[in-house]
Amino acid sequence: MTFSDLGLGDAVLKALRDVGYETPSAIQAATIPTLLAGRDVVGLAQTGTGKTAAFALPIIDRLDLSQKNPQALVLAPTRELALQVCEAFEKYAGHLKGVHVLPIYGGQGYGIQLSALRRGVHIVVGTPGRIMDHLEKGTLDLSELTYLVLDEADEMLKMGFAEDVETILAKTPDTKQVALFSATMPAQIRRMSQQYLHDPEEITVKSKTTTSSNTTQRYLVVSFQQKMDALTRILEVENFDGMIVFGRTKSVTEEIAEKLRARGYSAAAINGDVAQVQRERTVNQLKSGKLDILVATDVAARGLDVERISHVVNFDIPTDTESYVHRIGRTGRAGRSGVAISFVTPRERGLVRAIERATRQELTEMKLPSVDEVNETRLSRFDDRITAALAENERIDRFRDIVAHYVRNHDVPEADVAAALAVVAQGDSPLLLEPEPERPRYEPRERDDRERSGRFDRDDRGDRPERRPREARAGMATYRIAVGKRHRVEPRQIVGALANEGGLRRDDFGAIQIRPDFSLVELPADLPRGTLDRLTDTRISGRLIELRLDTGGPGGRRRDDDDRGPRKPRHRD
Repeated sequence: MTFSDLGLGDAVLKALRDVGYETPSAIQAATIPTLLAGRDVVGLAQTGTGKTAAFALPIIDRLDLSQKNPQALVLAPTRELALQVCEAFEKYAGHLKGVHVLPIYGGQGYGIQLSALRRGVHIVVGTPGRIMDHLEKGTLDLSELTYLVLDEADEMLKMGFAEDVETILAKTPDTKQVALFSATMPAQIRRMSQQYLHDPEEITVKSKTTTSSNTTQRYLVVSFQQKMDALTRILEVENFDGMIVFGRTKSVTEEIAEKLRARGYSAAAINGDVAQVQRERTVNQLKSGKLDILVATDVAARGLDVERISHVVNFDIPTDTESYVHRIGRTGRAGRSGVAISFVTPRERGLVRAIERATRQELTEMKLPSVDEVNETRLSRFDDRITAALAENERIDRFRDIVAHYVRNHDVPEADVAAALAVVAQGDSPLLLEPEPERPRYEPRERDDRERSGRFDRDDRGDRPERRPREARAGMATYRIAVGKRHRVEPRQIVGALANEGGLRRDDFGAIQIRPDFSLVELPADLPRGTLDRLTDTRISGRLIELRLDTGGPGGRRRDDDDRGPRKPRHRD
């Protein structure tokens, strides 16, 4: 089957040829004809099965470009997914003039969104919270809506958007066509589909969870802060040709690529913000060997097939097995061998087990390459450079005369001259890593009669290790937000709001403690400045959360003056 067999128009088919799509995936083959026929659809499919094209292509094919008010609304759980879906719509509408697609999400100024809505928009892709804001302000008119898509509906419910989604559904015309996509079918989604969809066709596509037997799969347990150093050591000891490093967000990919270039590696990032022309140029550089490391998000790497890719590194391990299979499928293709390495923080060990169960293949735990291993590799490469230089006979002869002249005039051994030339060639960066300092060990002192009897002098206590306060988990920091129990907030509302406004995923959240007047939330310690700024301006239940680092820790007993008033004196009767 080809896309032309599904009933799509010439303009859409031409756009598909431009992006290199040849045959539809299972979810596309089943869904596109059904939606083109006007029926509602419930699609059960994992991320990575091609469901975005499954609903986007029929919508684009039937748009009325003369209409100014939105004809299609796509609800997505996160800002990141909303932007990815927008990018897909724009790509598929490449041969239709005047198609306007608008992303609406928290963290972006209202002015940009309002001016676009006034000019006229055909397709709106947004997160539930910001869509609700526009509906309440009267700035989004859904009276002429023809198509409504709920993308990753189960994720929206998990993030606490159920009430918002149902409110939005209730404010749309009854005559609209609805497509609901979800990885699972919990009771709440089943009830929602029965209430708001009209005689939907249920389409189920089982995810592909097989990985290539040619790919060696390993994982490294490493804290969030150590990931970059771990990646650098792996690059030093692994004999790789071309490599793809997967990051979870656009900002992460750009940061990784920048740090790798600073360390002397030829690296570039591709993500949803990279124009198609630049993406193609970068991929061609990877194919030709001008670029060795590509840092990418999942969506940017779709359809990427480069023979040079010998290694895939999951800098951020994906949270679903479908994405994992898709990522490591970039290596070990067409009978070639490949290596996949995943970085796993201590609290993500469960994801490894889930991947092993789904793929029925074991991931081998590896150790961080030691200083000795890195130095051994560096010395070997240094030897190779010397050997290669010795093969250049003419240049060697010239320098041999220069060295001999220096030895005669300065009375210095040739070995010392060679060492000095190595220093000049190496520059300021050291050739070898310094040995890692040994961690101090606590040595318990010998028991004496007093310890056995349980009697201690005051001075004895100095030998005991200090008790440390409870800290956030590795790679995480505890943040304080100015909403608590008296504001009637729940953990799911906090997760939904922060994920929506800051572009975070569910696995970016640690423990959440809701106190009377404030709450404590564990988030990644190295949140980008832009993300922090957006989260600081976030509102939950209409209240500005004023996010900031908490100095007391998640289990601290500290009580700030603004938490509770001064303690009242107790009076005896």
